[in-house]
Amino acid sequence: MNTDNLIFGRNSVGELLKSGRSINKILFAKGKLDGSVQKIFADAKNSGTVVEFVEREKLDKIAGGKNHQGVAAYAAAIQYSTVEEIMEYAESKNEAPFIVLLDEIEDPQNLGAILRTCDAVGVHGVIIPKRRNAPINSTVAKTSAGAVEYVKIAKVTNVAQTLKELKKLNLTIVGSDMTGEIEFTKADLTGGICFVIGNEGKGMRRLTRENCDLLVNIPMIGKINSLNASVAGAVIMYEIFRQRRK
Repeated sequence: MNTDNLIFGRNSVGELLKSGRSINKILFAKGKLDGSVQKIFADAKNSGTVVEFVEREKLDKIAGGKNHQGVAAYAAAIQYSTVEEIMEYAESKNEAPFIVLLDEIEDPQNLGAILRTCDAVGVHGVIIPKRRNAPINSTVAKTSAGAVEYVKIAKVTNVAQTLKELKKLNLTIVGSDMTGEIEFTKADLTGGICFVIGNEGKGMRRLTRENCDLLVNIPMIGKINSLNASVAGAVIMYEIFRQRRK
């Protein structure tokens, strides 16, 4: 089976079951089922999902030595959304669109952490480029604590063109950059927003930056002059969330 569709860990498999996404099989480590694993097993049986008990060593191998917590699932491939569907979702909730665009995030753990924050703050959808971006795999699912099952994700061929189209729909394109002209807490982040998070090392590409309406910075006083992409993204997403709730 395609390991990109492998989901492991109690939170991730539990959320996978709740999401209704098609599951080929759930593997449980042999032995006593305790706590949340017992509930996952009961939910799997109630939903008619195929289950199998295997030696813990087999799960260790399948998960590549990562902490599977005694459970793993083979899920159908993730169903991607379109940008139009994300916009329609925001409209259905009678909310100004809140979109996050990732400009070549390459670390699956960063991607998973960003998706987890997106779910927490009510982002309507995430846009990623089709090339040079971390794949949606088991590491992303585990790091996102299952949020990958709920956040709409769209893949696009041309990021710059997508930003231009979002501008035509009256979204403000806000980029995070340490050289940004305004501190993020002092910027107006209300209304329709597309928030752009750049690559972990290089930041946003030139054309992406040029298509931003506003570049915001996060003030820092330490000796390290930058934050991890997922951390910086979370800080600014929560400020957008805070302003939207006023």
